[in-house]
Amino acid sequence: MIKFLDLQKLNEQYFTEFNEVFDKVLKSGWFILGKEVENFENDFAAYCGTKYCIGVANGLDALILIIEGYKKLGIMNEGDEIIVPSNTYIASILAISKAGLVPVLVEPDSKTFLIDPTKIEEKISSKTKAILPVHLYGRLCDIVAIKKITDKYNLKIIEDSAQSHGAIINGKRSGNLGDASGFSFYPGKNLGAIGDAGAITTNDKELAETIKAFRNYGSHKKYENLYKGINSRLDELQAAFLSVKLKYLDEETNIRRRIAERYNAEITNSKITLPQLPKDRNEHAWHLYVIQTAERETVQEY
Repeated sequence: MIKFLDLQKLNEQYFTEFNEVFDKVLKSGWFILGKEVENFENDFAAYCGTKYCIGVANGLDALILIIEGYKKLGIMNEGDEIIVPSNTYIASILAISKAGLVPVLVEPDSKTFLIDPTKIEEKISSKTKAILPVHLYGRLCDIVAIKKITDKYNLKIIEDSAQSHGAIINGKRSGNLGDASGFSFYPGKNLGAIGDAGAITTNDKELAETIKAFRNYGSHKKYENLYKGINSRLDELQAAFLSVKLKYLDEETNIRRRIAERYNAEITNSKITLPQLPKDRNEHAWHLYVIQTAERETVQEY
C-alpha cells in the first residue's frame, strides 16, 4: 500500500539536523519566545518578502489573531462581515466567528476550486470589512481581481495561506499578497512542524506589534498587559525544526510541481477530471492534487 502521506519518510531526511537543533534547544534552557523563534520569524518574513512575521501556536490562531488585531486597532468591530469562500476548511470560518465577526460565503470557480471574484461584489454590504481568500490545495487565488475589489470598497485582504507556502504570483509569494496572512505549519503541510504551529505575516508595523502582544497574554513587557490577550506562542523547538525545513522548501515544492505535471500528462482516464495547471507553474504549491470523478468510492478503493 502507498500511504496518502508518509510523514515518517518525509521527515527522515532531516533527522540529523533535527537532532542537532533539538540538542541545541535543550541545552539552551530557553523554551518560549527565544532566539529560535526570533530567527525563524526573521527567516520566514524574508522568505515571504514581508517586513514582519509573528510565530503563533497554530493556523487557526493565526487567523483569529489577525482579526483580533484589527479589532484592537478600531478597523473592525464585532458584527462586521468578512467574505470567505464557501468550500474552505472550517478553520477559515471559525476564525471569523470566534473573533465575533460574521462569515459571508461566496461560491468557488469550479475550474480552480478558489473563490470566484465575479461573485464577490454582490455579497458586499456596509458591514463588510475584509475578503479572506483561501489559497486552497496550494493554488493562489486571483489576487489581482480581488485587489481591484478591495481597493474599490476600501477592504482588507486577509490571506489564508495554510496550504500555499512558497507559491508565487507576479513575483510575490503567498503571505505577501494582501494586508496580512495566516499560515499553518501542521505536520502535513508543505512546511510542516513536528506538532502544531503557525505564523502571521504582514507589512503593517502597528498590526504586527498588536498581534505580538496579543499572542502573549496581551503583554508587550513582563507583567504589563495592554490587552486581554491569549496564550498562542510558537515554541522554541518547533521554530528550530521549521528553520531546518524552510531551507529545503523550494526544492520540495518543485518536486511536487513535477509530480503534478506528470500526473496531468499521463493520467488519461475519461472518468477522471484532473486539476487545472496554472499558466505559471509557480502559482501552485500543490499541497494536494485533487481530482473529480462521479465514481468516488470506486476510485478510492482502487
